[in-house]
Amino acid sequence: MSDVAAKSTHPERVFSGVQPSGNLHLGNYLGAVREFVRLQEKHECLYCVVDLHAITVWQDPKALTQSIRELTAAFLACGLDAKRSIIFNQSQVSAHAELGWIFNCVARLGWLNRMTQFKEKAGKDKEAASIALYDYPVLQAADILAYKATHVPVGEDQKQHLELSRDIAQKFNNDFKVPDFFPQPEPLIRDDAARVMSLRDGSKKMSKSDPSDQSRINLTDDADAIAKKIRKAKTDPEPLPDTLKALEHRPEARNLVGIYAALADITSEQVLQEHAGAQFGAFKPALADLCVEKIAPIAGEMRRWLEDIPAIDAVLADGAERAHAIASPILRDTYEVVGLLRTRAIS
Repeated sequence: MSDVAAKSTHPERVFSGVQPSGNLHLGNYLGAVREFVRLQEKHECLYCVVDLHAITVWQDPKALTQSIRELTAAFLACGLDAKRSIIFNQSQVSAHAELGWIFNCVARLGWLNRMTQFKEKAGKDKEAASIALYDYPVLQAADILAYKATHVPVGEDQKQHLELSRDIAQKFNNDFKVPDFFPQPEPLIRDDAARVMSLRDGSKKMSKSDPSDQSRINLTDDADAIAKKIRKAKTDPEPLPDTLKALEHRPEARNLVGIYAALADITSEQVLQEHAGAQFGAFKPALADLCVEKIAPIAGEMRRWLEDIPAIDAVLADGAERAHAIASPILRDTYEVVGLLRTRAIS
């Protein structure tokens, strides 16, 4: 057994990645990015623009470069601190790809065959999908374990992939007889995390892939656009009730109440206590005002960052250097455990 096998403690470390595939919207902010900001107050955090994941489907190269910078600007505008957290893009740290290949040799085909998201993303013509789209949960495991991250903020739809990361970590540890070499990363799922639905269809999640821009509030929307979208959001003719149970079969109403609650940082029950009996003609303006107050400043801050591309690139360069400093010794030890000969330092 090698010397590195004796290492058995893992400092608490948070990792999360977001694809640069278009503007972030209100659902991304309330469901994920706002929590990233909170986590950085108490934890060592790495937040990664996962551009290698983005190219599992075709991307226009110039648009991809712009999207990487836009997502970084959004992170910063939402309150991530580039000094407190490590903000970087995945392709600048080669450990992701290198560890991903080693994990390809550890993961099993049957595990990937059970991943439901590939079927959803590939659609009916899965034979035309890239191998990377099928295999990207293994790269996700490498993203996390390249830093021996112990905690990962995930939504319900990503829990299966985190389980795969845990399986890969455990099999690696068992195969190479290095107990606890890689940690078993734990999901961070807030019970009160906002699940934001489309403004046009309360049964579907708010999504940047929805062809209707009216279905979502983008973090780049100005105050007028935000207010207009809230005014036009689909509702029903009934007034707001005084209990959540009465909203069970009113998805659009429940969605708007949930958005108000999340933005105000209160419970949906408290929203109903305050607005019970109100028609949407009265509730929507209150929601629009709150949404403008919380979201419009983010758009302004994003514009400020995007006017200074060198500053964004400097954040990513610094983050990549700090991320590499963590990942490099972990990758070096991984090569040693596997028995791969390195006659020069991992750069």
